[in-house]
Amino acid sequence: MQRIITTPRTNWQQKVEEIGFGFHSLDSLYWDESVYYEFKLKEIEAIEKATNELWDLCLEAVQYVIDKKIYNRFHIPQWFVPQIEESWNNDAPAIYGRFDFSMRDGIPKLLEFNADTPTSLFEASVVQWHWLQDTNPNKDQFNSIHEKLIAYWSYLKEYLHYHTLHFTAIKDNLEDFTTSEYMRDCAIQAGYHTKFIDLMDIGWNTDYLEFRDLEELPIKNIFKLYPYEWLLHEEFGNHLRPDRNKCFWIEPSWKMILSNKAILPILWQLNKGHENLLPTFSEYEKSSIGFNFAKKPILSREGANIQLFENGKMISETMGDYGEEGFIYQELCTLPEFNGNYPLIGSWVIGQEAAGIGIRETSTLITDNLSRFVPHLIK
Repeated sequence: MQRIITTPRTNWQQKVEEIGFGFHSLDSLYWDESVYYEFKLKEIEAIEKATNELWDLCLEAVQYVIDKKIYNRFHIPQWFVPQIEESWNNDAPAIYGRFDFSMRDGIPKLLEFNADTPTSLFEASVVQWHWLQDTNPNKDQFNSIHEKLIAYWSYLKEYLHYHTLHFTAIKDNLEDFTTSEYMRDCAIQAGYHTKFIDLMDIGWNTDYLEFRDLEELPIKNIFKLYPYEWLLHEEFGNHLRPDRNKCFWIEPSWKMILSNKAILPILWQLNKGHENLLPTFSEYEKSSIGFNFAKKPILSREGANIQLFENGKMISETMGDYGEEGFIYQELCTLPEFNGNYPLIGSWVIGQEAAGIGIRETSTLITDNLSRFVPHLIK
């Protein structure tokens, strides 16, 4: 794995905007093609293998949580547990997720799993692929995300209600809206009739006990780019159980277990010694962690409220509004350094299979909302 300095394409801003990538430079430079990462094939094979294995282990961990009914560790409201168990027992399929790896000595180490509303999908799937075709058309890239998304949307037809497939996000959030629209485009290519509706415009009909769109049509299938843990703390969430249409939500509610960092201690407990897992412990087990560790909220986003400790002293910290629900303690595995830059590998699982990677790079040890997305290729 090498970091290569290169020359950005002429008028690169216009090129990425032409394919629908409008948030390349909102608060600061986000899309950065002045560098790229080059991988050996064996490194890509190691990432692919780890992604496939960890996905299988995650499914086993969900079953463990449900069997043991340890939802309290995840701060999941008891009233929503039947919804989760129903979606799991009905084999409600999941489309995607992103494993975040630190890659050292050719071995990917899992830092966390973004299972419910993972971002950087469009960048990993489409934007970096166009970069590759313009700059290194004879090279390859670990990237079959687009093809796998379309194929899996096709597969999902047998599970969904025979009805319009709605897509929702906060429209004013350009990143979320773009990701949602990209997923909608993949669904259209798979043959769906779709509609976008702003999350704030979804209505609840108290007479018919169903969600409705702005045209008063029932919502029976919907892809949401909005976290379950936020949804359940709003009045809107109270309608998920009584919905008479039993709307098919994507992702399914059982993904709420995997999107919570409380799953990491359970993964370690069930698979101690796995080369892609780090020793990780709950609040009750933290005395087992030693002096080098990362303290992470079980619910947080964009690297907020994380503290890194080395020899018992804090070496890095991010601020934020998370932590109320508790923390997990993970053996410290810092990101590799390339001249003051730290790359985090996001490995995508699409429809049960490893599908490609995207890389976010920062100048700090913790990947946060100021990270840059940089492309990659295979040597």
